[in-house]
Amino acid sequence: MIVRRERPGDVADVRAVVTAAFAPDDGTQPVEPGLLDRLRTDPGWLPTFSLVAEEDREVVGHVVATRGWVGDVPALGLGPLAVRPDRQGRGTGRTLVHALVAAAEARDEVLVALLGDPGFYGRCGFRPSTDVGVAAPDESWGRYFQVRALTDAVPRGTFRYAAPFSSSSSSCS
Repeated sequence: MIVRRERPGDVADVRAVVTAAFAPDDGTQPVEPGLLDRLRTDPGWLPTFSLVAEEDREVVGHVVATRGWVGDVPALGLGPLAVRPDRQGRGTGRTLVHALVAAAEARDEVLVALLGDPGFYGRCGFRPSTDVGVAAPDESWGRYFQVRALTDAVPRGTFRYAAPFSSSSSSCS
C-alpha cells in the first residue's frame, strides 16, 4: 500500500470510496460524499491534508483534514476517513490517520480533532477532547469528540470545524 497526496485525477475514485464506505444498509445515499464535495470548495480545504491509500494502482482509502479552529487558534478537523469495504480491517484506515498526523506535525499544526469511535482512534493516539481543555462543537458528542495534540502548548476553547460541517448530519469518522 502507498499513501500519497490526492491528485486531481483521484477525485472520482475518492468519491466512490467514500460513497461505498458510508453506504447505509437501507440503500439511501450517505451524506459524506456531499460533505466532501462542499469541503473541496470551502476556504478551509487544505490539499496538503487530502491523502489517498493506493493498492495495485487503485484508490482504496481516503482521509482529509480541513482547517478548524480552537478559539482563534488554527487547528485541523479530520474527516471523513473512508476505506473501501473490501479493504476494511487491514489497517488501511489506521495507516491513513498516522500519515495525516505525521503530515500535520511536519507542517507545525498544533492539534487534530475528530468525531469518531474512541476504540479505533484511541489506537491512533487520540483522546477525549476534554482531557486537554478543548470543547466539542456539540457537547452531546461526549467522548466521541477526540483530539491529538501535536504540541505541548495545546489551545483551550471550543473547536470549530470548516463551515460545511455545520450543514451536515455526518459523523465524519
